[in-house]
Amino acid sequence: MTPDRAGSAYVAVTAAYWAFMLTDGALRMLVLLHFHTLGFSPVELAYLFVLYEIAGVVTNLTAGWIAARFGLTSTLYAGLALQIAALLALAQLDPGWAVGASVIFVMAVQGASGVAKDLAKMSAKSAVKLLAPAEQGGLFRWVTVLTGSKNAVKGLGFLLGAVLLGWIGLSAAVLSMAAVLTVILVLVMSLMPRGLPTGRKDAKFKDVFSKNRNINWLSFARVFLFAARDVWFVVGIPIYFYSVLSDGSEAGNRAAFFTIGSFMALWVILYGGVQASAPRLLNAKARDEKDMIASAQRWATMLVFVPALLAAIVFATNGPAPWLTICLVVGLLVFGGIFAINSALHSYLILAFSTGERVTMDVGFYYMANAAGRLLGTVLSGLSYQLGGLPLCLGTAAALLMLSAFGVARLRGAQMQTT
Repeated sequence: MTPDRAGSAYVAVTAAYWAFMLTDGALRMLVLLHFHTLGFSPVELAYLFVLYEIAGVVTNLTAGWIAARFGLTSTLYAGLALQIAALLALAQLDPGWAVGASVIFVMAVQGASGVAKDLAKMSAKSAVKLLAPAEQGGLFRWVTVLTGSKNAVKGLGFLLGAVLLGWIGLSAAVLSMAAVLTVILVLVMSLMPRGLPTGRKDAKFKDVFSKNRNINWLSFARVFLFAARDVWFVVGIPIYFYSVLSDGSEAGNRAAFFTIGSFMALWVILYGGVQASAPRLLNAKARDEKDMIASAQRWATMLVFVPALLAAIVFATNGPAPWLTICLVVGLLVFGGIFAINSALHSYLILAFSTGERVTMDVGFYYMANAAGRLLGTVLSGLSYQLGGLPLCLGTAAALLMLSAFGVARLRGAQMQTT
């Protein structure tokens, strides 16, 4: 593919990924806050997202093979179409249903959305490996721009979901998002240039499992990195802030929704901005793969201390206080910045360790680990908050990050993928 066509394909893939992640972030915030106001416990709220994460594990395990077999554009379009169907389905939720029926229905819809997300993610990330320029630092720059901008857009989605819930309600919000995403899908399908792989008939499912030790250890580290984020991010912090900010009135709920959505948006936008800036912050152009592995090991160790310190501060404080809320906001933003560097290094290394013919399967396997980490973090978020409140959420995050750092410490330089 010529550089101009590669650039056009990159823009089309990025636009599709942005549109998807905007609705994904909004949907998560809509579901979380809507059902919290209905009286769901932290564990019940976590259950709503469990099938979403299980679907991600299964999808990523198979999506790399599906893309290798049928082509990257097929899986990208399928992800967008399935998200539209999930949004339309959620609009049918009836407030008169029993709690059990509502939970089962929303879990199923979230499961479909989880499949959609990871089809779109695997397709976009794999396309970057194939489209990125060959010069030093080109791959790291392109993957961090895609991932960083995606996370910034997802952060806006958190704010969008919270605002739409307070303004027009759940049903109207998801229907409007489905309409916008349908327009985006049609535009991307009509404008996507030719040249991305269309699939190969000899791709075997067993090839999904990598024999590259670096890919396997990086995937291990990825499990616990994202579990450490979601153990406080999914349920703990939103519900803690709601308990501090809301007075129970309709106006109070709206104000709490907006504040929580704004914080979650700010956190993810900061995370995305730091990710996109990672090549410059790390001087990636002047560094080889061995140096990048060493950086990943240092940043992984550094991250452990942030939630550990926050957990100690919250545990030692007797109840909510304004200064504690400020401390949490600042501390979690620091966590977000360091976490972003870790995530950016992981996203670069998985592509550096892969080869062109295996990239969809290696990326699929790696993002299966990512989804497994989110699943673990989601379950632990509800459970740890219910058992020990925010201090236990943050303490658990620190323990999970120690395991992630152990996995990164096992990486070795310049062991490229062999088939």
